[in-house]
Amino acid sequence: MLRPDVALDDQQGVYDFYLEHRQNRPLAKLAYAALSARYRPRVSFAPGAVESIRALLSDGTSLIIAANHLTDSDQYILAATAWQTPLRSVIGRTRVLAKDELFRDPRLRRRIDLMGGIPVFRSKNHGLRAVADAGRRMMEISAERVRRGDSLAIFPEGTCNTEDPARVQHVNSGIGHITSRAGKLGATPALLHLGISYGPDAATVKSASVHVGHPVTDLPAKPMEIARTVQQHLQGAVDEARRRY
Repeated sequence: MLRPDVALDDQQGVYDFYLEHRQNRPLAKLAYAALSARYRPRVSFAPGAVESIRALLSDGTSLIIAANHLTDSDQYILAATAWQTPLRSVIGRTRVLAKDELFRDPRLRRRIDLMGGIPVFRSKNHGLRAVADAGRRMMEISAERVRRGDSLAIFPEGTCNTEDPARVQHVNSGIGHITSRAGKLGATPALLHLGISYGPDAATVKSASVHVGHPVTDLPAKPMEIARTVQQHLQGAVDEARRRY
């Protein structure tokens, strides 16, 4: 399939492409390993989290990974964290929601595609009405990718938190809708929450503290209830990451 330009006026073609797009897993693993060597985040885990994550992945359970969003480098920290944790086994089978403007530069787009990016057209850039259909389609293909066995990583706050890094911003309902739709398609995903802290200086991304929470498998049915669950557990992971900085 031809790689379309990531443009809102061709949203159908864009999402048809990302419904079927496959990463080069060996190259993705090399990229994740390189990011781990470069950023070296200090990773901690909730009690029993490592064992539970391994068991879920061994059973073929897809993870919907939620992380707080502090800087434009957060995606690299997540990739480095994945390499250091049981998430290494799903590198190359994990999709990452990313804002559409990151796909405009061809060189950067190749990197994002390698990392599993799926573009998101945001209302703050295009207007609420303009992105409504694209948002629904994005959630549909994200849920379908989860049903097919991919994991999915999301920054559910939707934008960088420049106000108070200690407090998770409002979690948008998108993660709830994706999780709920995946369930309706027959998947049984688990939520995994990763809290990131850069300490007192958010520019010092090479000294990140990341806390991996215990997977949540008993999920509410309604999207807004799922979003509230994410808000609660993500805040707990952020608190732990800051405490251990």
